Formats: sequence, structure tokens, C-alpha cells
Amino acid sequence: MSRRGAPAVLKLIVFDVDGTLIDSQHLIVEAQHRAFSEHGLVAPPRKEALSVVGLSLPEAFRRLVGEAGPIESLAHSYRKAFQALRVDPDYEEPLFPGMAELVERLHCRDDIQLGIATGKSRRGVNHLVDKYGWERWFATIQTADDAPSKPDPAMLLQAMAETGAEPSMTVMIGDTTFDMMMARSASVAAVGVGWGYHTPGALFSAGAVTVVDSAATLSDLFSGPLDDSQPGPVTERLATQ
Repeated sequence: MSRRGAPAVLKLIVFDVDGTLIDSQHLIVEAQHRAFSEHGLVAPPRKEALSVVGLSLPEAFRRLVGEAGPIESLAHSYRKAFQALRVDPDYEEPLFPGMAELVERLHCRDDIQLGIATGKSRRGVNHLVDKYGWERWFATIQTADDAPSKPDPAMLLQAMAETGAEPSMTVMIGDTTFDMMMARSASVAAVGVGWGYHTPGALFSAGAVTVVDSAATLSDLFSGPLDDSQPGPVTERLATQ
């Protein structure tokens, strides 16, 4: 590992989905609102609603209503509302600007593999795979159906096992402290994105090596050689941000 935890040789880049690749905030907030309304409960404010994005649904609702709340029932209502809203054109899940181009460019490199680690269900991810053609992009896809909720490192560990990458060869990219903590627990370098649901300060406190403010800046981190073979490799760019 290089300075500040950046990898010396990069083989695997793992992306979070909601708040990192996909702008799903309007859909998430509305689905939460409908789930709470169905139970006669007041939905949390928008900021609080988005603060749990990235966790599995049971864990997210556990944090919102406490252990004594109707966690599983709320999660069921949320899934039902989410599926109904997904076909409404007013609740699209667009890719953040520049992210499609970035992932496509990284995918075309023969020296790295790409993965996903998300709090979404397998069904939710499959919808996006079909919508955006992600099956050609990602060598490994880990969901909330496959492992414990973030920040448990299980999803990252499985992604590395499936691709043959060591922790020292892996980077996690996400927008929440849960992503940063998961990466830290897996001994993986974490890069935060500033357009998601947790603040840059919180991301740094949770272990981010750096936090970027645009897809272009993120792209710059991974341009050129991804090892120590030439001056200015990714290890130095990450470590000196």
C-alpha cells in the first residue's frame, strides 16, 4: 500500500450505485414517503431519508424507526412503492453526468476489472443492468441480497474473490460513509464522490483517500498507467489529492 492507503497496482474498481452512478434520490424519497404513509407514520425529512441510502432496506428502516418499529413491513411497502414508481417517467433513475462515459472507458481497458457493491436488491440492479447494458461493464455485481448490509465488508470481499484481486489492488468508489467504512474494513482504498448523499467532510472522516466533485475529476484519477511503471501513476494521484 502506498501513502494514505492508495493502491500501488490497481486491478479492480468497485462502484456503489445510488448516489454514485445513479441519481435515484427523487424515487427513493417518494417511495419512503409512500411506505410511511401506508403505515400511518410521518415520513422523515428529505435529508434524513437520504442519509440511509446505501444500507440494506431492513437496516435503513431500523435506523429510521428504531428496533421497535415495523421494519420488515416498511421494507415491503417500500419495495412495492419503488417498483410502481420505477415505471413512472417522472421518477427516472438517470446516470450522473459523465459516469456512463467514465465506466465505458474504464471497461475498455484490459488491465482492470469493474465491479458493483450496492445496497440495492438483485432485482433492482438487474433492472439497471437491462436498462443501461451493464452486463458488458461489470465483472462482479454484489447486492444486498448476497451479503450483510454495508458497512460490513462482505460484498467487497466477495467481489475481490470473484475477480482474483487483492485488497491492495482494489479501489471502492462511493458517496456515503457506509462505502468508506466498508472499504476500510476490507483494507481497500476508498474514493468518495461529492455529488451523492453524504458530505465530503463525512467521507474523509470515514476513511476516504480523496473526494472528487465531478466525473471528469474522477476520470483523471484513473487516466494513464494504473501501476508504478511510470511517473504519476494512480497511486500518486490518489495519495496526493
